This record gives sequence, C-alpha cells and structure tokens, in this order.
Amino acid sequence: MIKRELYLDRVRNLFGTDFIKVVVGLRRCGKTSLMKSIIEELQNQGVKKENIIYVSFEQVQYKNIFTQEQLDALVLSLVKDLEGKIYLLFDEIQQVESWEKCINSYRVSFDCDIYITGSNSKLLSNELATLLSGRYIKINLYPFSFKEVLQYKKEIGGFELTKDIIEESFKEYLLFGGMPGLLPIADESTKVNALHDIYDSIIVHDILSRYTINEIDLFKRFSHYLMNSTGQTFSKTSITNYLKSENKKTTRNTISNFTNYLEDSLFCKKVRRQDIVGKKILKTEEKYYLADQGFHHALVDNNNKWLGRILENVVYNELIRRDYSVKIGKIYDREIDFVCEKQGKKVYVQVAYLLSDSETIEREFSPLLLVPDKYDAYVLSMDEFDMSQDGIKHKNIIDFLLDDEI
Repeated sequence: MIKRELYLDRVRNLFGTDFIKVVVGLRRCGKTSLMKSIIEELQNQGVKKENIIYVSFEQVQYKNIFTQEQLDALVLSLVKDLEGKIYLLFDEIQQVESWEKCINSYRVSFDCDIYITGSNSKLLSNELATLLSGRYIKINLYPFSFKEVLQYKKEIGGFELTKDIIEESFKEYLLFGGMPGLLPIADESTKVNALHDIYDSIIVHDILSRYTINEIDLFKRFSHYLMNSTGQTFSKTSITNYLKSENKKTTRNTISNFTNYLEDSLFCKKVRRQDIVGKKILKTEEKYYLADQGFHHALVDNNNKWLGRILENVVYNELIRRDYSVKIGKIYDREIDFVCEKQGKKVYVQVAYLLSDSETIEREFSPLLLVPDKYDAYVLSMDEFDMSQDGIKHKNIIDFLLDDEI
C-alpha cells in the first residue's frame, strides 16, 4: 500500500509528544495501513521494535477484549519488562467499553506515546474530552483522494501517468470511489460487491451494534433515500412523506436519529446552509454528501446518470480533506454550492459538469458576482478551456484535484 503523506506529515510532527493521536475514519478507509506506516516511521527513527505495541481489536488474539479490565491486563503484560519510552497503538479501540479511562491511565502511568483509531465520529466522547482536555490531537482520515489513486497506480500498478491514463482513472474514480481495498480489484462487479460488503459492515458494526433500531428495513430504506439525495436539499418532512408513500410510517424524531447514526458512522456528512448576506446559519434544507461516491454507484444507481451531483460530492470531499470548513451558501434567491473557510481564508466554489451554453454559464457565475466580499471565487467543471471571467476563476475539476491552488 502507498504511504499517505498527507496524514503522515501531520503525525510526524507529533512523534514523541504527550498528545494522544486520535485517528478517526470510515470503516476500511485505511486506518490500519496508516498505523503500520506509523510503526515503520518509528522504527526508522530508531525506536526498538519491542517498544512498539500494536493492538488491533479485529485480530484474532484481541477480538474478545471488551472491557477495561481485560485491556489493562493485556497492556500490563505487554509492557512489563520494557525499558525506555513505550509506543502504544490501538486500532478500532471503540470495541472496548470505557476505553477512555484506560488511555488516560496509560498516559499518566507510563512513559509512553499513544495512537488510537476508531470508526465513529463520537470516538471523542464527552468523557474522553474531559479526561484528556488539551492532551489529544484528532486526525480525520478519508478514503483515497484522486491524487492518491494516481499515486497507487504509479507506485503499485506501475502505470505511466499519461493524460489518457489520468482521464480513464478519473472515470473509474467517479464510479467506484477511493476505498483503498478496491484499488487492486480489476473486475467491476467484484468492486460493486466489495462496496456492498463495506456498507453492510458499517451498518452491522457501527450502527446496529450500537443503537437500538426496531425497524431495520425502515432504516435501510432511509439510508437508500439519503444516498439517492446526495447533493440535494434534504428535509425531515420530505423523507417522512416519502416513506409514508412507501407504506412505511415514521416520525421526524426517528428520521433525525437515523441521520445521526449514519453521520456518527462517518458514512456521510451533513452540510448546513448559510445566508451569506445575513451571515446566519439556516436551520432547514441541509445537504448530505457521502464519504465515498462509490457507495451511490454500488447501492443506488449508475453514477454516470448523475454526474453533476457526483462531481459535487467529489469536490466536497476534497475540500474537507484539505481542512476547509464547508457550508452551502444562500444569497438572496440564489445558491452557491460551497462556502469554504480555513484559518481566516474564505473561498466560494461552484461545481458543474459542463459549462455547455450561455444559460449554464450565467447560472454558475452569477451567484458569485452577488457576493459582497472580495474573497476568491471559483467555478469548477470538466471543461478544458479556461472560462474565467469578471474576477471569477474557472478551473478543470481534475486539475483542481491534482493541485493545491484552492
């Protein structure tokens, strides 16, 4: 597997510090591979192999550790005869009840450097935040970016990255996404089956095992509806009415719980709308984007039929991968796809498949012209010719994904 330098760079700066490194990411998005890269980096820096303790709760020897007492007994046995600084790495630690107390006690009791991973956005519970206030760093891990897909093709697949290879790889990326385990698979039906398997794993391990859901069929219908609504405004009333039309009665409270479960599992993210002029966060008609667009193709419909929305999903994921805080912009009666902020920097972004005629160009550029401030504004599309105008920059989506201009 490739080295994911975007994340390793963040971790390297924290080696040997007292901060607990908390890696949070969707199930099977590469957390275990990142942990192994961290171990390799530590060994390259001269850390003794025996002082690096790696515990994956998905491995057979650790799969039955569920309590803090069991984990404490394991760790004490492993560190008993070690000298010098100890490096503790726990993969998918959310399996252990009250693990937060264990981690805090190791931090206090040992000369150690701690790394943990988990597949739930609430890994940093209120208790952990209280116990470790100011003592942890959260690192969000995402499925492969398109740049990482090309890195894999070059380093592992041995491809020369010609223009044709890049364009063909992008078409494949739009359909099947960037879950790392799919990269070695050539057969398309096998990729679809693998995405089904990952989805089922998320539902079973990260949702059904944690929350009481009496109507599992209703929940699966809802998750299908949410996937099919990616990039569209979403309201609890609309989904409630849809399910009623399918003879599935529910309540707004149930729908709210279902969306929270899918968000907590990191399967999707909710993006709120912001009134750009009034600078208020609007409480209705948010949008949801999938952590990986491949799920839509495998579980809902061919992504080629929905290219505009799929490209929007791809761009959203890239923006948050670059650490932007993202909202949907409302300005008068118009909408701006993304209002992005990071460390005092603000960027406005519109996404379109093709700027095929004057009406489309007007629709994408005109909302950006209404913005009263002077921050950078971009229109991203698959067009290869530069259509920048009136101070608004136009950029090809593949170029955007492969450079760091925005």
